[in-house]
Amino acid sequence: MWGTFAIQGYLETLLGGALDDRANAHRFLDIAFRHTDRLGRLLNDLTDLSNIELGRVSLRLGPVSLGDVVDSTFALVQSRADAGRVALAAEIDPPGLSVHADHDRLAQILINLVDNAVKYTPEGGAVSVTARSIGEGAVEIAVADTGIGIPLADLPRITERFYRVDKARSRELGGTGLGLAIVKHLVLAHGGELRIESVEQRGTTVRFTLLIQPPV
Repeated sequence: MWGTFAIQGYLETLLGGALDDRANAHRFLDIAFRHTDRLGRLLNDLTDLSNIELGRVSLRLGPVSLGDVVDSTFALVQSRADAGRVALAAEIDPPGLSVHADHDRLAQILINLVDNAVKYTPEGGAVSVTARSIGEGAVEIAVADTGIGIPLADLPRITERFYRVDKARSRELGGTGLGLAIVKHLVLAHGGELRIESVEQRGTTVRFTLLIQPPV
């Protein structure tokens, strides 16, 4: 894996005498730290995805307030949104709408989607989360952005593990290439459906469904 070679190279340079050069030593340590951080997230995501795919994740299902989960998601992503001057908005209709879900896993889905949307939305853009009843005991949740969008040819593969549209930018932003794959499998584990719509330079909308009540 390229990351491990990079870390090893920088550490060998430091041990070879670069520690005495304080300016370069700090830069090399910062680069090595960022590589180890990314590798740690990659291993965590791989483990999580493998466990989900193998059915080793037990969902603790119950009534979950969508408003509460969206609020906590925005609280976690707000600093990144502020730094990129991206506006966050939510509309839950009705405001007290609840779904039958695993609270922590639903939070994981929304954090992945909202954080992704913020990353790929230029300054002055917006990211919104909406939720509404669509009948037959189901709710549709949509995360929409005004970002760079996804080419039509890439849409069918966008939820594959390690698939990236813009590899360089994804790496720069710290992506592991597993976020959407995890989202897809978690939605399926809840008995829901996932759909992604996108237009280049106009934005992307990710929609998924959840049940309001447990299936009879």
